[in-house]
Amino acid sequence: MIKVVAKNYIKADKLSEFLTIAKQLVKDTNEKDAGCIRYELFQDTSDSKILTIIEEWDDMKSLNEHMQAKHFKEATSAFPDFLEKPGEVNLYEKLA
Repeated sequence: MIKVVAKNYIKADKLSEFLTIAKQLVKDTNEKDAGCIRYELFQDTSDSKILTIIEEWDDMKSLNEHMQAKHFKEATSAFPDFLEKPGEVNLYEKLA
């Protein structure tokens, strides 16, 4: 299993627009992408401008296919306009 934690720092004036696109990405991914175990959007409780997508995938093949999907490419191509600073993406492999 592969887990992805993708943390995004959003400009205050772009938060609503980002949420619209990110929520659609979550919906499309959960409905369309084979190998997706979980794909969820979270908002930091201390700073509402920090939004994190936490993902679980069967394997790297499924994750790679997701990153080539039309809905992923369209959503993530818009993300840079919303970012206050570069985000952080970490991939984890389940060991136990």
